Amino acid sequence: MNSMKINLLTALFASLFLVVGAQAQKPSGGSQGQTSSPNGNSGANTNANSNNNRPDMDNLIHQGHAGSYYGGTVKLSGGALPWDPILINVVCNGDTRHTTVTDAKGNFIISPKPDDGPINSAASSSNAPNGDAQNKAVAQFVGCDVKAALTGFDSSSVTIAQRNLTDDPNIGTITLKPAENATSSAMSATTAAAPKDAAKAYEKARGEWAENKPDKAQKDLQKAVQIDPQFAEAWYQLGKIQEAQKSPDARASFQKAVSADPKFTPPYEHLVSSQAQAEKWQDVLDSTNNELELNPAGSPRLFYYNAVANMKLGKTDAAEDSVKKAIAADPNHTEPNAEQLLAVILANKQDLPGALEHLRIAVKYLPPGPNADLVKKQIAQLESATQSPSK
Repeated sequence: MNSMKINLLTALFASLFLVVGAQAQKPSGGSQGQTSSPNGNSGANTNANSNNNRPDMDNLIHQGHAGSYYGGTVKLSGGALPWDPILINVVCNGDTRHTTVTDAKGNFIISPKPDDGPINSAASSSNAPNGDAQNKAVAQFVGCDVKAALTGFDSSSVTIAQRNLTDDPNIGTITLKPAENATSSAMSATTAAAPKDAAKAYEKARGEWAENKPDKAQKDLQKAVQIDPQFAEAWYQLGKIQEAQKSPDARASFQKAVSADPKFTPPYEHLVSSQAQAEKWQDVLDSTNNELELNPAGSPRLFYYNAVANMKLGKTDAAEDSVKKAIAADPNHTEPNAEQLLAVILANKQDLPGALEHLRIAVKYLPPGPNADLVKKQIAQLESATQSPSK
């Protein structure tokens, strides 16, 4: 390899890694328009009031046009749903092909983009009226299973039938029930143990949050934790509101949630985000390893943070393993930066074709802006490098 190509590789590696590191330091809350790191089996990361920006899923499910999407509902056996959206997986032939999340009422919509992947062999183009691209994308899921994913709970499964494509888009109800011998959970045992007044303030805050009144919800959550300092879910929800406000108090609230109930998983990913912002990479690695021990299924963002921390600490093989898990768990590419990080690792190994492949995937899903422009520039540089004869 000539010196020019080596210099290009060095520069590419440095610039890519700067982008990847900067992206890892962004807060974990995201627009619900994309399933920003569904929080693995714990639900999805969202801004404090993201549910209020979602469409009316009740109307979509019950009055929708067959063939353009599927809809359904999640119920929790013997209790109320968590505040956070619940991850929904569409599994076809053993592979997760699509993910979405529930709204505050437990409703969900499965509406893949026309370019979300190859059409399932079980659904031919004739299933889609007039050959419409959206209908073809929906048709690919006929025969696939739909399950919810929530840490500490087992999910029933619903199979998408032909009638859901041609007649009724409502695929039915998915039921969650507590898993036996679960070592961690997306819902804290401290909630059931909370004093009556604390529980009342917490439920009042939940209603205020659903009505897009974060200031009032914050006050009632503060009241709940004052009454019961061991109320883990109240600390967690308070931290989410503070995080959306960019308050430095958010990290302390998440830490108090973890201290009150170490088996309660949702706060960990938010803690990791704040640790990444502070560039405390050993803390990021320790926190992600701890949550992955509690919840081996992980999430795209959790695996991504673990990969970045390993990379920052010089553990390239561990970083590659984690980032591949992040990509495998993310069929909707809600974490395109994972593709960038894998490109970094492959470029460092002088696998330029492999790096190019993952940069091309990343740029398809990145929003317009400086990061996407930089990746396009890096693709052009790598294309030039791979076409140049080495000496």
